[in-house]
Amino acid sequence: MGTNIKASGDAILQRAVSGDQRVPGVVAMATDRGGTIYEGAAGKRVLGGDADMTADSVFAIFSTTKAITGTAVLQLFEDGKLDLDAPAKIYAPEIGTLQVLDGFDDAGKPKLRAPKRDITTRMLLLHTAGLGYDIFNEHYLRLAREHDQPSITTASRAALNTPLLFDPGDAWEYGSNIDWAGQVVEGIAGKRLGEVMQERIFAPLGMADTAFTMTPSMRSRLARIHQREADGSLTPLYDFELPQEPEVHMGGHGLYSTVGDYCRFIRMWLSDGAGEGGRVLKRETVLLAEKNGLGDMKIKGLPGVMPSLSNYAEFFPGQPKSWALTFMVNDVAAPSGRPAGALAWAGLANLFFWIDRQNGVGGFWATQVFPFADPTSVAGFVEFETAVYQSLALQNVA
Repeated sequence: MGTNIKASGDAILQRAVSGDQRVPGVVAMATDRGGTIYEGAAGKRVLGGDADMTADSVFAIFSTTKAITGTAVLQLFEDGKLDLDAPAKIYAPEIGTLQVLDGFDDAGKPKLRAPKRDITTRMLLLHTAGLGYDIFNEHYLRLAREHDQPSITTASRAALNTPLLFDPGDAWEYGSNIDWAGQVVEGIAGKRLGEVMQERIFAPLGMADTAFTMTPSMRSRLARIHQREADGSLTPLYDFELPQEPEVHMGGHGLYSTVGDYCRFIRMWLSDGAGEGGRVLKRETVLLAEKNGLGDMKIKGLPGVMPSLSNYAEFFPGQPKSWALTFMVNDVAAPSGRPAGALAWAGLANLFFWIDRQNGVGGFWATQVFPFADPTSVAGFVEFETAVYQSLALQNVA
């Protein structure tokens, strides 16, 4: 791919860390099936600090954790140990106790009833089980504010035990589904989720800097999250860190990682499940997992009901999008050059990735900024992805 993507990528990163609406620092990489085709870093790990952002900087990767947990689930499916359409309570009994929230009574107390059907692991992977997030759902936000429902960032069992917003299978709602999918993995494997990931995903892929609990080396390279204030300025959140001795390994958001490690994971999906150190998934499993699993149902934009943590968020607004196991699928070609049927998702602190299996290319853009859907971060990512596709097109012409 040569100097073309190097020059344009570096310029995009430099623009992102400059000006009034800058991000503190950014790392971006693109990969094809053979290896890294671009890597760059710009800015600082912490604004006001001395440490430059580097390609091996460590990030809280939030919901980009989900696809890794989904991979662990798919491995158990491959092994014949997990039926995706059986009640998930067979493997994680506590999920069978969740009830449906039918609003609140006159006294403000939640009205709960039994669900009409069991939650399955497939529903968890597709976000159709009925679970939500207080960041994106007003009912969950009310439970947090008025009824002391703990945040999922506490990584506690109590945080998992939220009511359902509708009967399982009836709708799509982005939420704590993949945290529960992690509990399914633990119930079958008899090990903590992080151990399963280490043995079956991180070790074969050479992902040495990915874990729920940071090693001393990882901590020494940690980029801090910043809060975007109303005037566009950034405040480092020195006190914000996901629990390092978590009660629950939260499969939906709990990992710390580097962009290079995540690109190894992306490369495995580009390569039909094969990693540098061995096969992680069978090709037929990858082909199954990349398909839209929602039928005619479409995913929706995410309302930012907690403005400090998220703006309204929607990728390629106005274009139809579906969900696979467990990624967003764009149903039509995107303006960036991403073709229909590609896989993607994001993390709360403005981390974004895509996996284009058709063209054999993908990438990851990582910042550490709240709220989600930060305009500078999103624009930088889209510009970066577009540059990768323009570079591909030039290469094909040549």
